Amino acid sequence: MRVLIVEDEVRLAETLRDLLELERYTADICHDGESGLDNALSDIYDLVILDVMLPKKDGFSVLRALRQAGKTVPVLMLSARSELADRVEGLDCGADYYLTKPFEPK
Repeated sequence: MRVLIVEDEVRLAETLRDLLELERYTADICHDGESGLDNALSDIYDLVILDVMLPKKDGFSVLRALRQAGKTVPVLMLSARSELADRVEGLDCGADYYLTKPFEPK
């Protein structure tokens, strides 16, 4: 399984990659929304972990563009934005799940 992590916090992105690799997944990292969208559109990923607050293009915009392009890859939104309105927006944009930071790795 190949996972794309779109997260601007370098340390968190690397920790997520390490956790996934311990479970024998392959994980790639992008640190901004534009490169994240470009990579997600490539059809090589089985899952996208997507932050909301990203440079260049926010996660909601990335997800909308991904879904408008007809991509059905599962997307897990991972964000510090924990208000109900944010979670609803993420799910309305097409996220499969919305997880708030901080989170338990297990």
